[in-house]
Amino acid sequence: MKLFDGIWAPSPRRVRIYLAEKGIDVPRESLDLRKAETDSPDYAAVNPRRLVPSLLLDDGTLIDDSVGICRYFEALHPTPPLFGRDPTEIGQVESWIRRIESDLYTPVTYAFRNKHAAFAGRAISGDWPEIAQIPALIERGELMWSACLDRIDAHLAARDWLVGAGFSFADIAALVAVDFGASTKMPDPLSGRPNLARWHAAASARPSAGA
Repeated sequence: MKLFDGIWAPSPRRVRIYLAEKGIDVPRESLDLRKAETDSPDYAAVNPRRLVPSLLLDDGTLIDDSVGICRYFEALHPTPPLFGRDPTEIGQVESWIRRIESDLYTPVTYAFRNKHAAFAGRAISGDWPEIAQIPALIERGELMWSACLDRIDAHLAARDWLVGAGFSFADIAALVAVDFGASTKMPDPLSGRPNLARWHAAASARPSAGA
């Protein structure tokens, strides 16, 4: 088994935080996206999409999605539960993951890819055609980002974590998305959002956040 990791990319960070929370050690190989190491022929032979993270199992099966990888390990190591402790929480965690991906993380990626010259004419992944930049997606991404952050801030007014009484993968997904947005110069996620700021401080203080 080998985990192909990314040095600075957000999706691999989700997996690293999850594994740290679980105390799971997996052999890994780090690839530097800034040096286009995912475009190497060797890695393309492992994952034709040329994205990270990827988990290559002993039988040759590839799981190349951060949530899919964490779901795999959750099935093998259910304690402590990070995808919900009962059917209700499982459903809520899944709902939050999808909301964060569609309303928070994806808008950041759209804004990032469409405002930086380095992405002009580049394919989203190895098996996609080149896609021209669309400036209107920058404003749309920033509007969606701010609206989703407002909803999360309101949701956190009466609770410490997004779902139930404990830290879950929903919090991991949100932390990574917030930090990714901040690092790519999206509008300040914490200004004027005291509940989100409190949650972010607590999530960032966990040892796993630095994984």
